[in-house]
Amino acid sequence: MRQGRILVDMRDGDVRARDGRIPGAAHVTLSVLEWRVDPTSGYQSAELAGHEDKLILICHEGDSSSLAAVRLHELGYENTTDVIGGFVAWSADGLPVEH
Repeated sequence: MRQGRILVDMRDGDVRARDGRIPGAAHVTLSVLEWRVDPTSGYQSAELAGHEDKLILICHEGDSSSLAAVRLHELGYENTTDVIGGFVAWSADGLPVEH
């Protein structure tokens, strides 16, 4: 993130409210991820504009974000990656969480 990457939290709003938010992360659910990333979709997220191929995806346990990263790779965003172990690993490692 210090190198200009954007952390994209894909967890549902209810889960984020329950478990906490990651400071500085953009929030985009899996169901609309491709539209929010793609500048030609007409629905791109302002937070992601200009950073389309500099994304770090995170979900609850790492499974959905891994699949989403593969989908974005297939669309040409080859530098997209995800957090192994997801939010569970993030919080277990003591990384910042806002409650």
